[in-house]
Amino acid sequence: MQADLIVTNAKVLTMDAGRPRAEAVAIRAGRVQAVGTAVGIAALAGPATRVIDAGGRTVLPGFVESHLHLVLGGAELTQLQLGGLHGLDNLRVAYRAYADANPGAAILLAQGAEYGILDHPVSRHDLDQVIADRPIAMMSPDHHTVWANTMALEAAGLLHGADMPHGHVVVMGEDGTATGELREFEAFGPVLALGGEAHLQLGIATGEEPAPWPSQAQRDADKDKIAAGLAHCATHGITTMVNMDGNRYTCVLLAEMAAEGRLTARVKVPFHFKPHMDLAALDRAEAMRAEFHTDMLRTGFVKMFMDGVIDSRTAFMLNDYPGAPGVTGAPLFTPERFNEICTEIDRRGLQIAVHAIGDGAVRQTIDGYEAAQRANGRADARHRIEHIELIDRADLARLGALGITASVQPPHPPGVMDFPLEPTMTVGFAPARRRDAYLWKTLKDHGAPVAYASDWPVTDVSVMRGLQGALTRAAYAGAADERLDLMESLHAYTAGGAWAAHMEDICGALIPGLGGDLVVIDGDLEAIPGAEIGKTAIALTVSAGRVTHDPGILPG
Repeated sequence: MQADLIVTNAKVLTMDAGRPRAEAVAIRAGRVQAVGTAVGIAALAGPATRVIDAGGRTVLPGFVESHLHLVLGGAELTQLQLGGLHGLDNLRVAYRAYADANPGAAILLAQGAEYGILDHPVSRHDLDQVIADRPIAMMSPDHHTVWANTMALEAAGLLHGADMPHGHVVVMGEDGTATGELREFEAFGPVLALGGEAHLQLGIATGEEPAPWPSQAQRDADKDKIAAGLAHCATHGITTMVNMDGNRYTCVLLAEMAAEGRLTARVKVPFHFKPHMDLAALDRAEAMRAEFHTDMLRTGFVKMFMDGVIDSRTAFMLNDYPGAPGVTGAPLFTPERFNEICTEIDRRGLQIAVHAIGDGAVRQTIDGYEAAQRANGRADARHRIEHIELIDRADLARLGALGITASVQPPHPPGVMDFPLEPTMTVGFAPARRRDAYLWKTLKDHGAPVAYASDWPVTDVSVMRGLQGALTRAAYAGAADERLDLMESLHAYTAGGAWAAHMEDICGALIPGLGGDLVVIDGDLEAIPGAEIGKTAIALTVSAGRVTHDPGILPG
């Protein structure tokens, strides 16, 4: 039978151990029809077949983004971007231009405000000097801290403080009013709600559903944001994504988009389990798994946060933060409670993914997975730890022994891509502990499966830039080289990510019968110097046999 699409004259890296290389790929009816030689695949061409000559370019399975925030990222594309900006004067210029361009916005939200954006801790008074007569707020790159001006705090009901769940903090000043710094989701949620998008934050903030249920008009507006995020990801070769925030509402939006022909990538969505929930809430996770299970949309896993982030000292450490005696951060769950939750999730056959950045959080997460395995026996769970920015050496072997997946982000280590070295390194890592930070190769060497991602919009979603960061990362003083090589890194962005998401039945490799997802790199990837890979364009993205990005580079 004739193919719908053939990509030929290519260096095909299939990520199939049985046939790692080929010259051409044929796709029919949304799936890989054949992989082989250019001559052999040419026989599948017919009058209606689109044949693309790759001209020696590299072809890979479509990239699997193992950790991003699709809905939030799509919504933020139109917000003010502050990445790399420093100083009050520059902040004022950027904000006032944005304000002039958005006269009707209820709040002026900005993204990418580095913790060192000013030469002192940011306060509401600083932001009042930027704009005082309209609510404004800016979010840190890690999305765990927001700074707001006085008018935004007043409008959100936070100026005089508010009761918050454990781990979520409205920072208060000596005068009894809020300083403007809001740590973690429930603290800054009321400020973000001023923009009318609070319902999109519910999955990651509270784990609950919108009430009342959004109207069709609101759902259509939300789907437009998702569509923008999908289109942005397609330009970077991404065809599968694990969306690390979400709820049933997210799944409904994606299901509607699939029915409308607008879902242009495969998406997996979690159920968020929060500390206030009882175990019966997991019934909702099981219901989501039963309701949403197609080749394009899946659930079946539970996401939790064990801690915060290093820069705000909310990441949970085994030892005191440098220069901050007695400050270690704190876990969001007690060990006993977390073990109980993990055991029940595992018993129900659901996967677990836990945000754990500090070495204390990583250890407690491992303990929970070990408790679940001890109670239920070992199964093909593929439980994951997200980030693992610091780990105690005593815990390394436990990841491999327990089969825990290391879901890590090449753009995250300070100094590698867009995150500056400071203040993160001084705040979070004593010099003697820097050898234990961001240990991708060491984790793999100890048997932990590795999946790569960006955590977009926390960092740039570009896989090519992330790949460059992974290949060129310099070791910290006193630390070992923690880089994986090119093929290992590509595996972590394709087959490794698919396996980590329990989606190897449909994506991650170019094998006949699997989904027709591929990406054409504008060059011979194995010949491009590592320091140049980030500049390399994506020449074509194909998801489920459908071209989702075509900048016109390729003939045919």
